[in-house]
Amino acid sequence: MQEPQGFQTIPVCIFFGPTASGKTAILEELFAQNHRRNAVSWDAEIVSADSMQVYRGMNIGTAKPSPALQAALPHHLIDIRNPDEQFTLGAFVHLADACCADIAARGKLPVVSGGTGFYLKHFVQGLPEAPPSDSKIRSELREELQVRGKAVLMEALASGDPDSASRIHPNDEYRLLRALEVLRVSGRPLSAFAAASRAPSRYRFLMLGLARDREDLYRRIDARCAQMFCEGLSEEVRRLFEAGYGPEDPGLRAIGYKEFFVEPEPGIFRLSTDLAGVETLVARNSRRYAKRQLTYCTSIPGLTWILASDVHRIREELERFLRVG
Repeated sequence: MQEPQGFQTIPVCIFFGPTASGKTAILEELFAQNHRRNAVSWDAEIVSADSMQVYRGMNIGTAKPSPALQAALPHHLIDIRNPDEQFTLGAFVHLADACCADIAARGKLPVVSGGTGFYLKHFVQGLPEAPPSDSKIRSELREELQVRGKAVLMEALASGDPDSASRIHPNDEYRLLRALEVLRVSGRPLSAFAAASRAPSRYRFLMLGLARDREDLYRRIDARCAQMFCEGLSEEVRRLFEAGYGPEDPGLRAIGYKEFFVEPEPGIFRLSTDLAGVETLVARNSRRYAKRQLTYCTSIPGLTWILASDVHRIREELERFLRVG
């Protein structure tokens, strides 16, 4: 691969595909050293854009690439959080940016691949700027600070924006009030906003979407769901539950995990014994999620859709993109 001559020339390939579209198999065929029929001639490393593969211990339900594939084709941003830890958009963009720069500096091709369109869109376009100050809400928060105290406001921030709460000292009134203000104005945590940490021209992108017929995609989702249960998904969830994690933790809110939990009493959870019913729910929710993924990605400009079965054309698009650089 041609060495980048500066930030302006770093090529990055973006692969979007909804759940069960076949991203992992295509990446293996294109870039793993043991596949040569459709392989490109550039060494690559993968930056995962999957919001749930970041969590340790959640392997089957998130369809993580196998250890053998990760050994043959390095992956980044997998197994970097515990299931009870938040992983924000801002954290993804910052870490993916650092990974891509490092991969390119080592003479390899960064490939950002996943189904979390929200991550991919903002990695390409930059993080949104935080909303402007709202004097009315700021005044209300100052009054609450005087009446209720810092501890109560910190608790409220921790509930809505744990990432910011972990970084703001209770005595830092300005940052405390600003984080709460953004949360109330936008309904989103401050950690979801940031000024872009890089100029848009730092990279040039090839953005490919993997297309499948809707019915074919749904059949693949159902088959993957059945395979996950055969591979021991219920045992994986049980291990996580016995380790102290539950459906209120960020990781276990994921499809493939949350469906296992029942709440016989408020705040008291147990695992369902109706595994057939759970499997039906997981498959249904996965199909609905795939539909939302595809709808969201229509908002990403510059995404070229290619049939997932046409690996030859995907390879040609890659080679054409890399020759330009």
